[in-house]
Amino acid sequence: MNKSIYERYIKNFDVNLLDCKLLGRGNNGIVYLLPDEKVIKICFTVESCQKEYYILNRVNNNRYFPRVYGMSGNYMIRDYVDGIILKDYIKKHGLDKKLAVKIIKLLEEFKKLGFLKQDIRCKDIIIQPNGSLMVIDPKKFYSKERDFPRHLSKGLYKLGVLPFFMSVVREENSQFYKQWNRKVDKYLDELGYEHS
Repeated sequence: MNKSIYERYIKNFDVNLLDCKLLGRGNNGIVYLLPDEKVIKICFTVESCQKEYYILNRVNNNRYFPRVYGMSGNYMIRDYVDGIILKDYIKKHGLDKKLAVKIIKLLEEFKKLGFLKQDIRCKDIIIQPNGSLMVIDPKKFYSKERDFPRHLSKGLYKLGVLPFFMSVVREENSQFYKQWNRKVDKYLDELGYEHS
């Protein structure tokens, strides 16, 4: 589908959602698969749409984020992301070193992109069929300051793989390990989680 057709979607919302497959509903909106394998995300508020679009547009063409084609009001057109969310993948297959390294590389990319927030939830990382990672529902990367992966750590802890992940961080990126280790432990203590 060419750019002019996307512009028509954006300007006139020229799509019948009855012809589209519902992919999911989250905290911020509903996502439908368009007939051409792109998606339309309809956000519950204009503000959340603008914030997400701002991030995706700023990192457009980055291998970790779906490409966006435009937005209007509370909806945007972006690439479809196929795969399984990290949480479900780990429940089914566990966390091996190869995947842990990919997550570390993703967080290294966050730094390169100048994100203030060095964190992401497990449900916002998709493992694609080819094994690569993709971020969906990016939130507050340029507006919320967080220098360690708090939500990610909590998710990995609940899955029982945080100690293994942190051991791979220590091996692969000692700077991250020094920056994160005490903060992760303190955060788990604040939550009342038992850990070593």
